[in-house]
Amino acid sequence: ADVILIDTPGGDTLLSRTAHGMADQIVTPMNDSFVDFDLLGQIDPVTLDLLKPSIYSESVWEARKHRAITEGRNASIDWIVVVNRMAVAAARNRQRLEERMEKLARRVGFRIGPGLRDRVIYRELFPFGLTVADLSNDVRPVAVSLAHVAARQEMRSLMLALGLDGSALDAPLDAAA
Repeated sequence: ADVILIDTPGGDTLLSRTAHGMADQIVTPMNDSFVDFDLLGQIDPVTLDLLKPSIYSESVWEARKHRAITEGRNASIDWIVVVNRMAVAAARNRQRLEERMEKLARRVGFRIGPGLRDRVIYRELFPFGLTVADLSNDVRPVAVSLAHVAARQEMRSLMLALGLDGSALDAPLDAAA
C-alpha cells in the first residue's frame, strides 16, 4: 500500500485542518515534557491532575467528527502520539508525564507509540540526508556503534506501530565493518 506523508505546521492552519480531516492516521510527535503535553491536555499546575483536553486534542476531535459526518459512522482516524528526543536517563518527570498521557489517551482516543530517544546518530545523519534505515555495511558516513543498532530498532518499532513495513531496517549492519 502506498503511504502519503503530510508534515503540517504546528499551528492551526487551513492546511493542517485539511490534512487532519483527510488522514487515515495522524502521528503527533511531542517532546518529553509538560510544555508539549499542554497542547494535548491541560493539567492542574499544583496537583498535575488532568483537567481537560487542549486545543490540539480538540482539533483532532473535530477532524474525526467531520470525517464521521461526511463518510459515515465507520470512518475513523487512527491517532498516535509519539514522544521523541527522550532523555536516556529515566526521570520522575517522565513517569508523571507518561501517567497523564495514558489518562488522556483513554479520554480522547489516541494510542501512545513507541518513543524515540535523543540519539546523536539522528543529528549525525541529517546533514547527509540519511536516516538510520539508510545505514548498511556499504553506506556508513559515520562510525557505527551499538547505539546505532538500538536507533534502528526504535525506528522499526515505530514503523510497526504505524502498520508499516519495517524491513528497510533489516539490512545487515556490522559494527566491526
